[in-house]
Amino acid sequence: MEPGDTARPGSRRVVGALPPRLLPLPLMLLLLGWGLRAGAAASSSGASAEDSSAMEELATEKEAEESHRQDSVSLLTFILLLTLTILTIWLFKHRRVRFLHETGLAMIYGLIVGVILRYGTPATSGHDKSLSCSQEDRAFSTLLVNVSGKFFEYTLKGEISPGKINNVEQNDMLRKVTFDPEVFFNILLPPIIFHAGYSLKKRHFFRNLGSILAYAFLGTAVSCFIIGNLMYGVVKLMKIVGQLSDKFYYTDCLFFGAIISATDPVTVLAIFNELHADVDLYALLFGESVLNDAVAIVLSSSIVAYQPAGLNTHTFDAAAFFKSVGIFLGIFSGSFTMGAVTGVVTALVTKFTKLHCFPLLETALFFLMSWSTFLLAEACGFTGVVAVLFCGITQAHYTYNNLSVESRSRTKQLFEVLHFLAENFIFSYMGLALFTFQKHVFSPIFIIGAFVAIFLGRAAHIYPLSFFLNLGRRHKIGWNFQHMMMFSGLRGAMAFALAIRDTASYARQMMFTTTLLIVFFTVWIVGGGTTPMLSWLNIRVGVDPDQDPPPNNDSFQVLQGDGPDPTGGSRTKQESAWIFRLWYSFDHNYLKPILTHSGPPLTTTLPAWCGLLARCLTSPQVYDNQEPLREDDSDFILTEGDLTLTYGDSTVTANGSSGSHTASMSLEGSRRIKSSSEEVLDRDLGMGDQKVSSRGTPLVFPLQENA
Repeated sequence: MEPGDTARPGSRRVVGALPPRLLPLPLMLLLLGWGLRAGAAASSSGASAEDSSAMEELATEKEAEESHRQDSVSLLTFILLLTLTILTIWLFKHRRVRFLHETGLAMIYGLIVGVILRYGTPATSGHDKSLSCSQEDRAFSTLLVNVSGKFFEYTLKGEISPGKINNVEQNDMLRKVTFDPEVFFNILLPPIIFHAGYSLKKRHFFRNLGSILAYAFLGTAVSCFIIGNLMYGVVKLMKIVGQLSDKFYYTDCLFFGAIISATDPVTVLAIFNELHADVDLYALLFGESVLNDAVAIVLSSSIVAYQPAGLNTHTFDAAAFFKSVGIFLGIFSGSFTMGAVTGVVTALVTKFTKLHCFPLLETALFFLMSWSTFLLAEACGFTGVVAVLFCGITQAHYTYNNLSVESRSRTKQLFEVLHFLAENFIFSYMGLALFTFQKHVFSPIFIIGAFVAIFLGRAAHIYPLSFFLNLGRRHKIGWNFQHMMMFSGLRGAMAFALAIRDTASYARQMMFTTTLLIVFFTVWIVGGGTTPMLSWLNIRVGVDPDQDPPPNNDSFQVLQGDGPDPTGGSRTKQESAWIFRLWYSFDHNYLKPILTHSGPPLTTTLPAWCGLLARCLTSPQVYDNQEPLREDDSDFILTEGDLTLTYGDSTVTANGSSGSHTASMSLEGSRRIKSSSEEVLDRDLGMGDQKVSSRGTPLVFPLQENA
């Protein structure tokens, strides 16, 4: 197996009695020794053979012990990095230092340790020279070597480019601290993504849901294609000036656009949370970053799956394009369904068992069911990031209500700690990888072009979408918010994990190196400038997260009415608010009682002929005590100011005047008596006495007075 060959997963080769020259490096010297010992054993006595075998076993044990020691040292290195990061974070918080976030600190410490490991540790050579193996035209992922009747298994480490054949890393410690990319996806990413969904601020998230979805889906797609096309031009320029030494296709550029479009403004959001910045701005940034990670990973998978028919697999083909779009929709919807179903199953298990009597078992089951969602989705060919995100949202909405008080506290704290450790571990590894990763491809033209492309892609993502969204928003996304969102497009753990997952080709190695530098710059420079930018843009800080934004002159201008709008108000998002109100009514009356111990009894909401089923599915706790559980539901709904003020043929207008807001409307028909479930819904939505009905439909509008 020659360095430079490519491996085909699952391939296996059995080598029987091969000459040492035909075996892959670094087995040369070791197999030569085995061969000499085998020849000596054939001509010596049985006692000599036993002594030789004993010495081989002793050498193997020493090698295994040394490998175990190096593994322990490598893990200890990362633990010490995290410990040092935590202590420095405490010092920064104590001194109120905000110019550098904890993730930036972790990267700095990782860089320092990487320099020490790279240049300060002695080399332990296992390679002397390269040998050719001309019998095979490809590499094998597993190699079985027959040495005197004993079989030894060796696995493929990866491809080595011909230009670096004499610079193969000889330090075993550096190889130990280089993790398998699957470690990031299967171990470190799940708690980060799940925590994002489990700790979601539902009230502000759903109030800005339409804008968040637009930024996350449409904005990420726009950013991907703009960056991809700009980078394709950069690649063409590199080819003209002779800076491109290998193949770099258009699909590779689109793939880079997809992975680098995954934003992770963890630094900005941490500062927002500490300073209590405007809640709507926080919700927009947080919601976009959570969902666009999921969109970016599915989009990158769809681009990889793009395979046109014919000999040239890198040309545009309409059929392959629409197939990729179908794959995107299929993977995303399948992952969403799998995550939601897992959350529903966990809710049913916690509801119809008495696990709440054993909080430890309840917490352990919750943890395993949540983590298994990621692995189940990956095993089924879907995307675990999407699945575990929506599993977290579902668990917070349903399962959380079934947990005991101890388990609620434990699950929140458990995933918060795991999220903190995993995120800082990834950022520490980023700093380490700059010196320990052996396949870096630094291209100044590509790096500078990437910085320009992500800036233009972010601008095309934020400003045009904000303009169109403001046409339907009651609370406008102001220019200061738009500038802050433009500024906050940091790249982080998701972009790094997507880039490091595949570094086999020249193009992917260049993408990884560039992504690493972009993450460094955005976390250190952009993240450090967050506090001055908040001040310069006059964005509110010190805001109560449960407080709604203050009303402005056009806060309650709903429709033009019969005359012109004197204050230039815009229409509210009538369809979105009404659809969400219908969904909440359905969820409150049916899903919550089925999956949790909260909500109205199903015997009052289901038809009479479903009485037996209703009694089986309704838990006794619903009849005993509903009030405490209903309080938690207020975080999942829109406020009354976000609900539509028109429905059917009715028109509601509100005009601001000197000291108060007045409202006028025409009332037709008579009031209809509400059912108990409708009254509960109205109380949850905080309507109070500010409601009237027109043609039997409840209409709500806020009555506020200016100070």
